[in-house]
Amino acid sequence: MHHDGPVSTWEKRRAGDVRPGDHIRYGAGAELTVSRIETAFMGRPDMIAFIEDTPERWFKAPTTVEAEIEVRVEGGSS
Repeated sequence: MHHDGPVSTWEKRRAGDVRPGDHIRYGAGAELTVSRIETAFMGRPDMIAFIEDTPERWFKAPTTVEAEIEVRVEGGSS
């Protein structure tokens, strides 16, 4: 099978380093595209919440700032 398009890979990052626009995978494999990030989630400075807000879905995923999250990286060379 021949594939000419960019290839996606997953890169592990600290949750606090994720930015809006990143497509992430966390926990048991759930994926979302981060529209915005709520800091100090539930009044706790060590917590954040990733929010996907699109016409298709609204989803909020809380986690600790130090948690390991996978971020999809498109094509290019390493």
